[in-house]
Amino acid sequence: MRLEEYGRMHAVEDRQWWYVGMRAITEALLARHATGTFGRVLDAGCGTGRNLQALAGRGRALGIDLSPEALVFARGRGTEVVRGDLLRLPFRERSFALVTSFDVLYHRWVEDDRMAVRELVRTLEPGGLLFVRVPALKLLWGAHDEAVLSRHRYTRPEVESLLRDCGLELLQASYANALLFPLLLVRRTLDRLLGRHGSDVELLAAPLERLFAGCLRAEAFWLRRGGRFPIGASVVALARRPA
Repeated sequence: MRLEEYGRMHAVEDRQWWYVGMRAITEALLARHATGTFGRVLDAGCGTGRNLQALAGRGRALGIDLSPEALVFARGRGTEVVRGDLLRLPFRERSFALVTSFDVLYHRWVEDDRMAVRELVRTLEPGGLLFVRVPALKLLWGAHDEAVLSRHRYTRPEVESLLRDCGLELLQASYANALLFPLLLVRRTLDRLLGRHGSDVELLAAPLERLFAGCLRAEAFWLRRGGRFPIGASVVALARRPA
């Protein structure tokens, strides 16, 4: 990710609708499939550390990221983080009960997503859970993807196959950010036509922030009850390492 994007993320991810809503969706899937707390939790590609804070209630949460700039922000939040590469994690096998990967596998720094998932699975204890979120659908490619150094946007079947091929039992997978998909499609199409540059990481007017966050919370409600969406701007998936 470009260095300036870390500062933008850190400034808004406590309040911006997308971050707030996506944390609700993550918690919905975890709450549906896991009760209580985990022993040790790893956020692989932790960025500026806000998701680590959210995961702290689930167990002892540790973050790892390749970017020293991101880790400065994460440490400023009081989270426990180390520097390392997703393809060569510096942890023993079966070290964690929950591993998360929030919008990491899509990145240009991750040259082989299959190898990365296998490495994440290696660190999972038997019966442990892997949560993955990635951006969805090539037709949504726009200025934001260039700004955050995207390599690929996924389909849900791609993510499902990737997890199963790495030996995981798929528990739930769905598109997310579905209710706002028409608006996002228009926005990204205009990006391409008008040659806009820069990411989407910014605060909107307060009424829009509340409305859009409410849409994602509604999706979280549906996903927690086992529903899924046929289209959306992200793919979310939860899988288990067989015991």
